Amino acid sequence: MLHNDPIAPLTDEVISWRHHIHANPELGFQEKETARFVAKKLRSFGVDEVHENIGGTGVVGVLRNGNSTHAIGLRAELDALPVVEKADVPYISKSEGVMHACGHDGHSAMLLGAAKLLSETRSFDGTIYFIFQPAEENEGGSMRMIEDGLFRRFPVEAVYAVHNWPGLKFGTIATRVGPQMAAVDNFELTFEGLGSHAAMPQIGDDPILAASAFVQTVQRIVSRSVDPLSPLVVSITQVHGGNVGNIVPKKVWVQGTCRFFEPGLSDHCEKLVGQIAQGIASAHSLGANLQYKKGYPPVVNTPEATARAIEAASSVLGSENVVTDFAASLGCEDFAYMVRAVGGCYVWIGAGEVGPSEGLHGDKFVFNDGIVPAVLRYWQTLVEQVLPLHSREAAQ
Repeated sequence: MLHNDPIAPLTDEVISWRHHIHANPELGFQEKETARFVAKKLRSFGVDEVHENIGGTGVVGVLRNGNSTHAIGLRAELDALPVVEKADVPYISKSEGVMHACGHDGHSAMLLGAAKLLSETRSFDGTIYFIFQPAEENEGGSMRMIEDGLFRRFPVEAVYAVHNWPGLKFGTIATRVGPQMAAVDNFELTFEGLGSHAAMPQIGDDPILAASAFVQTVQRIVSRSVDPLSPLVVSITQVHGGNVGNIVPKKVWVQGTCRFFEPGLSDHCEKLVGQIAQGIASAHSLGANLQYKKGYPPVVNTPEATARAIEAASSVLGSENVVTDFAASLGCEDFAYMVRAVGGCYVWIGAGEVGPSEGLHGDKFVFNDGIVPAVLRYWQTLVEQVLPLHSREAAQ
C-alpha cells in the first residue's frame, strides 16, 4: 500500500469520466466517440502505446515497466443498450433510445482509472494491456477483436474482467473456478400462411394460434427433455404479428433465447426447437422458417487466474468478503471468448440490492459509484501480485 494513497483523489475523477460516458452512450460497433475519449485519456496518462480500431472500435493501451516478459490483460466494455432511460440522474443519456443500462460506462471509467494509477505508480514488473472492447451486448465484439489479432498482437498469460452486480452485497466480490456465466443461443421463427378475415377464420389459417401453441409447447424442452439438475432456460422474448383489428395476419414472427452451461445443449435445443416448430406448423397447415443462431459460449474461469483474482480481492476486501460458493448466472457475457482463448477470470463486484427496473438492463438502472474505490484497488493489487516488482535493494 502506498503511504500517500492515490485512490481517494482519483475516485472523483473516475466518477466524472463515467458520467460523461453515460451521458453520451453509443451502441455496439458505433462507439466511435467513446473509443476516442478512451484513447485520448490513455495518451494523457503517458501509457507506452495506444492502438485503436481493433475489431471495429476497440482500443488497447499498453503499459510496460521493468524487465519481465510476463503480461496480462484487463478488459472493459464500451457499448450501451437500446433502452429509453428513465433514471433520475443529472447526467442522463443525451442519445434518444440509447442508455448505459448495464454499467459498461463504469467498467470503462474504472479501467481508465487503473491505467492512470498504474502509469503513475509503475508498481509492477511486466506488461499490462488495457483492453476496451466494443459490442459486448449482442454482436460479440470480443470475438471480433480476437479475429483481428488481439492476442497475437498483445499476447497475455491471462485476461481479467470486473462486472458490477446488483443484488450482490455491497463490499463483496464473487468469483469461482469454472462456469460463472452461461452460454447463449438465439432463434427467430416465422409462421406463415394465408391469414383470413377475423369473422371468417374457416377460409384461411391462423399463425397467431400456431405461435401461441409454440410459446407454450417449447417449454417442454426444459421440463421434459433435459435432466432437471442441468440448468437450462428457454425464453420467448418477442412475438409480432398483425396490424388490423379484424384481420388474422398471414405471418407471425417469434424470437427466443436458450441459456445453458453444458455445450451439448446447444445442438439439443436447436433440434427440438425445430421439431416443435415444424410439428405445430404442420398441425395448423402453415409454413415455418427457423433461424437458430449459436451465440456466446459460457464464461469458464480458469484455476490459476481465479486463484490470483481471489488473492487480490481478499487483500482488498478481506477474505470474508470474497464469495466463491454461489450459483452461476444464466446471463451471458462475450468475455467468454477471451477466457477460452487465453485463460482468465471474471469477477462480480457487489452493487447492493435494487428493484427490478433498477437492475441490469433496466430503464432505471443507476451504476453504484460507491464501488469505484474497491475496483481501483482491486485492479492495482491484482497487477502488483501477478506482476510483482522486485526491489533492487532486496536483490543486493
